Amino acid sequence: MEKRALILFAHGARADSWKAPFERLRDLTQRRMPEVRVTLAFLELMEPRLQPQVTSLVATGVTDITVVPVFLGQGAHVLRDLPLMVDELRVIHPKVAIRVAGAVGEDPGVLKAMTDYCIAALNS
Repeated sequence: MEKRALILFAHGARADSWKAPFERLRDLTQRRMPEVRVTLAFLELMEPRLQPQVTSLVATGVTDITVVPVFLGQGAHVLRDLPLMVDELRVIHPKVAIRVAGAVGEDPGVLKAMTDYCIAALNS
């Protein structure tokens, strides 16, 4: 049976408190999908990084991984750095399916939710 995982991939920061919203997002997502392992990984400055996180998941039998860039847009990290990292991971783990979603901030539903929040802030 195929074991799936979802990795929420964020930039990372020096301040440990920066991680809290991503941890909440991970936990909320995990509650909605208990059959899928939901984890975090970071590009830099925080742990775990993407490669060790994928290796850890594969060691537990995961064979299908989706990486969701929790970025507002498709900047250099999402367009250049992440594809290179994923290409390396596909070489290291050739029997694992690894997909990458678009940046979360470019999804129409996410943009609508952000717009609703901004309008509510103006009217509060």
